[in-house]
Amino acid sequence: MDLPPDQNYCVARPVYSKPSFEEDNETKARVPKTVRERFKKSCSCSAKRAKDITKGLLPILDWLPKYKIKEWLPKDIVSGISTGLVATLQGLAFALLVSIPPIYGLYASFFQFLTYFFMGTSRHLSVGPFPVTSLMLGSIVLAMAPEENFKIKGNSTGLNGTAVDIAAMNEYRVLVSNTATVLMGILLLIMGILQIGFLVRYLSDPLVGGFTTAAAFQVAVSQVKLVLAVPTKNYNGVLSVIYTIIDIFRNIGKTNIADLIAGLLTLIVVMSVKEVNDRFKHKIPVPIPIELFVTIVATGISYGVDLETKYHASIVKDIPTGFLPPRPPDVSMFADIIGSSFSTAVVGYAVAVSVAKVYAIKHDYQIDGNQELVAFGVSNIFGGAFSGFFGCTALSRTAVQESTGGQTEIAGFISASIVFIVIVALGNLLEPLQKSVLAAIVIANLKGMFMQVLDVPRLWRQNKTDSIIWVVTCAASIILGLDLGLLAGLVFEMATVVIRTQFPTCAALGNVPGTDIYKNIKDYKNIEELSGIKIFRCNAPIYFANMDFFKDRLKAIVGFDAVRVFRKRNKALKMIQKLIKKGKLRSTKNGVLTDLGVDNKAFESDPEQDPEEAEDVDVPTKEVEIQVDWNSDLPVKVIVPKVTIHSLIIDFGAVSFLDVVSVKGLKLIVKEFMRIDVNVYIAGYDDEIIQKMEACGFFDDTVKKDILFLTIHDAVLFIRMKASYGNVEDPIFEKISLMKESKEPLTFPEIDELEDHQGAIYKLAS
Repeated sequence: MDLPPDQNYCVARPVYSKPSFEEDNETKARVPKTVRERFKKSCSCSAKRAKDITKGLLPILDWLPKYKIKEWLPKDIVSGISTGLVATLQGLAFALLVSIPPIYGLYASFFQFLTYFFMGTSRHLSVGPFPVTSLMLGSIVLAMAPEENFKIKGNSTGLNGTAVDIAAMNEYRVLVSNTATVLMGILLLIMGILQIGFLVRYLSDPLVGGFTTAAAFQVAVSQVKLVLAVPTKNYNGVLSVIYTIIDIFRNIGKTNIADLIAGLLTLIVVMSVKEVNDRFKHKIPVPIPIELFVTIVATGISYGVDLETKYHASIVKDIPTGFLPPRPPDVSMFADIIGSSFSTAVVGYAVAVSVAKVYAIKHDYQIDGNQELVAFGVSNIFGGAFSGFFGCTALSRTAVQESTGGQTEIAGFISASIVFIVIVALGNLLEPLQKSVLAAIVIANLKGMFMQVLDVPRLWRQNKTDSIIWVVTCAASIILGLDLGLLAGLVFEMATVVIRTQFPTCAALGNVPGTDIYKNIKDYKNIEELSGIKIFRCNAPIYFANMDFFKDRLKAIVGFDAVRVFRKRNKALKMIQKLIKKGKLRSTKNGVLTDLGVDNKAFESDPEQDPEEAEDVDVPTKEVEIQVDWNSDLPVKVIVPKVTIHSLIIDFGAVSFLDVVSVKGLKLIVKEFMRIDVNVYIAGYDDEIIQKMEACGFFDDTVKKDILFLTIHDAVLFIRMKASYGNVEDPIFEKISLMKESKEPLTFPEIDELEDHQGAIYKLAS
C-alpha cells in the first residue's frame, strides 16, 4: 500500500565498515562463566531456591492453594464423572491392543494418574492409555511372548493336536507389558533429569500426523479381527499388518455373526452420536456418554441371551475385583526391548505434550516440557509396578475432560475415582461384554486420527516437503511397523533438512532505485543491478556439506570462474613474453603492446618509432610496463573469460552458521577474486559469525577486516566513494614489468593445480 509522505524516513550516518563502526561504538567483551561458576550456581541453596525447586517438582503446590472451590469444583465434578466413564471403557478396550486381559487397562487408567496429579504441569490432560502407544507396546509383547511359545499337547483335535496355555501366556505377557512400561518410565525420567526434552521437537507435526494415521490404520486392522472374531496369527515387524489383512480375508468365512452384528451396531451408534456431540457441542452442556450406554446395553443383551453359550460369542470373561500386589520388572528383558520402548515412550510423550500445550494456550498457563518428562516417567514406573501398562493421554478423553468444563486436575482425580470404583466393585458386571463391542468403541475413537488424511492436500499447497514427510512416514509405518516406521520417517525428515541446507536458494541482488533496499533481481521489475558490482546472497548456513554448491552458484551468478580466469591470464602473459622476445610484439614508450597485425583496443601504436627498430628486440634496456585490456582482442590465441565487475559483495544476512571448512573455503574464494583484481566485501554479518571467522584464521595481512560492512548499502556506498576518488583501478588491466634485455624467462604467480574444494582447503592449510 502507498504510505503518506510523513511515514517516510531519512537516516544520516557514516558509511560503516566493521573497523569504523567499532571506532564509534565501543565493543563490550563477553566473559563466559567457567564450569566451576556454573556448578557453584546450580548447587547453591537458599530458601527461595528450595521453594522454587519443590514447586517445580510438585506443581500441585502452586495451583492447589489458588483453587476456587465455589467456581471450579462443580465443573470439575461433572467433568470428572464424564471422563471417568469414558476412561473405564477405553481402558478395557485399549488393553486388547496390548494383547493382555482387559482388567489391566483399568489399572493403567488408575495408577498412572495418581502420581501425575502431584507432578504434572497440565491441568487438563486425562492421563491413561493411548491407542497408538498401546499398539506399539502390544508389538513388544507379541515379539517377546508369541503364542507359539505356549502351545502344549492336549486331547483336542486342534491344529497338530496342540492347545495354547492361555493362563501362562497371559501371565507372561503381563510381565512383559509391566517390564516395558517401567523401562519406558525410566527412560522418560532420565530424559527429564538431563533436561533433554527438546529432542522431542524433532518430531514435527507432519511426521507425527503421518505416524499416528498409520498407527490408527494398524489399530483398526487389529480390531477388525475382533469385530469379525476370525482367527489370525499374531504377526510382528515388517509387513505385519499386510499379513494380518491377508489372514482376515483368508478366514473371513469363520466370522462369528453375533460378534459382527454387535460390533457393527456399536460402531454405527457410537460414531453417529459422536457426530451429534461435535455438531451441537455449543448447545449440549455435557457430551452424551454414548460408550457407557452402549456398553450397558450390550452387556445386558449378552448376559440375558447368553451369547457365549448359544452363539460362541467372544466375551471379556474374567474381570477380577480389587488390585494386584506390586511386582518388580524382569530387568533381564531390558536389553531386548530398550529400542522399541524408547520409541514408544517418545511418541507417547510427544503426543501428550502437544495436546497439553494446546489447552495451556487456550487457558493461559505454562507447560514445562522437562517436568512433564519427569511426571510421565514417575507415573509409568509407578503404574508398571502395579500391573498397569504405558499411559500418556488419549485425545478423545482429554477433549471430554476439557469440553465438559474441567478446570484443574481435580477433574482427573474424580475420573480416577470412578475407575477405582469399577475396579473394586463393578468390574465383574462387565464380564459378559463382547470383545467386538470394545473393538468397535476403539475403532470409533480413531475418527480424529483418520481425518488427518485431509491434511495432506493442505500441506501440499503450503509446503510440498512437509506433505512428502507426512506420506513417507505414514507409508513407512504401515509397511515396516510402527517402531521402524517412526525411525524411517525421522531419518527422512532430517534428510530433507540437510538437503534444503545443502542446496540452498542463492540469488543475485539488485537495488531498488533511490533506496537502501536490495532484492532478488528475478522477483521485481524495477530492480537494477549496479554497474561493476555483483551482490550475492546465500539463504542458509554455510558449512562443509554446501560449500561446493555455494561456490558453484557464485560462479554462475558472477558469470565466470576466478581460478580459470587467473590461469588463462597467466597463459596469455607467458605467450606475450615469448612474442616480445621473438620481436613479433613490441612495446611503445607508454608501455603499450602492439604488433604488425591486430592491435589490442587498449594499445596504441607509436608513430614516431622507426619500423626497423621493431626487428631489434634487444634494444630497450629500461624496464617497461605492459598494459593488457583483458576484455578486448588479444594479440595471442588465448580465450580469456571476460570479467565485467570490479567488486563482489557477499550478503551474510541469512548466514547463521559457519564451520571450519566453510571459513577456509570463503577465504580461498576471497583470494581467488583478489588475484584477478575483483574486491570482495562481506555485508550484513552477525558478530558471532565474525568471531568464528577470527577463530578459524580467516583474517590476515591479505584479507583484512576492512572488507566487512554492516549492510549491503554501506558496502555499495564505500565502493562508489572509492571509485569517485580514483582509488579503484580498472580491473580489466593487468600491469606487468618486463626487462627487455633480460635473458631469463618471466616468472608468474603459481597456478593452483587443484580446482576442487578439497584441494583448495589443502593449499590454505599448508
